[in-house]
Amino acid sequence: RRPAVRFSFHPRIRASGHTHHEAIPPPMPPKSTPFAITTPLYYVNAKPHMGSAYPTIAVDALARYFRMRGRDPRFVTGCDEHGEKIAKAAGERDVKEFCDEVSSEFKALWEKLDIKYDRFVRTTDARHEVFVKEFMERVWDNGDIYKSSYEGLYCTGCEEYKDVKDLDDNSVCPAHRTVCDNRKEENYFFALTKYQARLEELLETNPNFVMPEERRNEVLGWVKEGLRDFSVSRANNPWGIPVPRDPSQTIYVWFDALLGYVSALAEMSVGPQQMSIAAATTQGWPAHIHVIGKDILRFHAVYWPAMLMSAGLPLPSQVYGHGFLTKDGMKMGKSLGNTLEPNELVDTYGADAVRYYFLRAIEFGRDGDFSSERFVNIVNADLANTVGNLVNRCVGLLVKNCAGELMESSAAGVEQCEAAREFPALVEKKCEIAARAFERLDYPEACGALMSIGHAANAFVDQTAPWSAFKQGRSEDAAAAIAVALESVRIVAVGLAPVVPSVSKKIYNALAYSDEEWSALSWDEHTKWGILEKGRVFTKCPPVFPKLEIKEPVTANV
Repeated sequence: RRPAVRFSFHPRIRASGHTHHEAIPPPMPPKSTPFAITTPLYYVNAKPHMGSAYPTIAVDALARYFRMRGRDPRFVTGCDEHGEKIAKAAGERDVKEFCDEVSSEFKALWEKLDIKYDRFVRTTDARHEVFVKEFMERVWDNGDIYKSSYEGLYCTGCEEYKDVKDLDDNSVCPAHRTVCDNRKEENYFFALTKYQARLEELLETNPNFVMPEERRNEVLGWVKEGLRDFSVSRANNPWGIPVPRDPSQTIYVWFDALLGYVSALAEMSVGPQQMSIAAATTQGWPAHIHVIGKDILRFHAVYWPAMLMSAGLPLPSQVYGHGFLTKDGMKMGKSLGNTLEPNELVDTYGADAVRYYFLRAIEFGRDGDFSSERFVNIVNADLANTVGNLVNRCVGLLVKNCAGELMESSAAGVEQCEAAREFPALVEKKCEIAARAFERLDYPEACGALMSIGHAANAFVDQTAPWSAFKQGRSEDAAAAIAVALESVRIVAVGLAPVVPSVSKKIYNALAYSDEEWSALSWDEHTKWGILEKGRVFTKCPPVFPKLEIKEPVTANV
């Protein structure tokens, strides 16, 4: 077991407001149209770590938000299970059994983190292989695959040949800190250079295709430097899908794994014999957004659209390159042995605390690290104090003074209490800010806007002091103030449901709503002011979010 490692960083926490270089969301498809939103397909060379959990939490929050807006997102995640690196990781074990074991660990972690995906694709699935071969035949028939020899420096970790200018001294890969091998192989290549002009046109005419803006500029720079054809097969790696026209070679990662975004959309009841790209593309393709780490940006923003152009398929609406979780300024990754163990983090603090911190505290397009102290301080300040304490003290006052009954509706409360007149307009404004932020994956902005409602409600309760009003016999004033405060926190719970579903449901339960009523929440309907009605009866409840305490630093694990 490796020694404990403390991750330290102080990411900016933004309240609601304008973001520098805001990402622009892709246009939404028609309301009845299904659309895919995807995480990367994670490599199964080792167990999942926080760097793979991070984008999955983000896409889950986006999928939950879209569902609350009455949309039909197809949330795709899964595992990339072919390649030399995986065969090496399996060692003496059966490679498929190794893949089965590691992919099941991803599924178990997603369940622990309350991830509600629609499709979990594995590239070793026979159904997926049908798609890969059909796609490759389309590209081949288009004249874009040819055989050639290549010699260069190859990084197994990156699964690509490297230019010398992109390497550190002694041919060391800067991402994996390993020496690249000099290799010479005869492989099949994809004619990427044919798509130079079309890719430049795509990036120039559709500036939102790659987000955030700095990622788009990076991609545009790569393309303008001049593209090179890339290998789509390997001669000496038996762990992969055979090339359709030459079984002596196996299909290389990008012509395999990237197709998982499409093969995942096929109906699960369809067998391999009935699988086709045409059928799957009616179930959510083109993708609305690919969320990927910036280290695989080139493959998703350059290779992938060119491949789709060649095969005659529509392009995804957007590729979003998120930042890294880093340690000592270096990407957190299994190959480097500096990963943060998410199972231990969830076991220590709970899924909602983990979800909240990584979405609230780190701007999604930027890098950020983890520190236990910062984690606990942020989560306690927002979930335990701003939201949880407000629920518990207001419900407690009702139980103590009114047998738990709310004697005034939230709609009447704002009319009766002058200090609350602006609350409906405030809530509407902040929920609109949160909605726009969710759509562009600006989770700190969304959480900040919603928390500002909670801050206003707490200040309002302190100002109106309903406990004093009860003591002075002004029960109607006290009830009106409590109705306003509880309606505010109800709306915060609705808005936070994509980020912290368990806490959101606990708040709704504390407000005497059932699990079924919570499950049926609609953003458009339930973020409106005036739903909390007179006569609702509350009972004393445990804290909706007990305060966290700092535990021993979560250990690094490979």
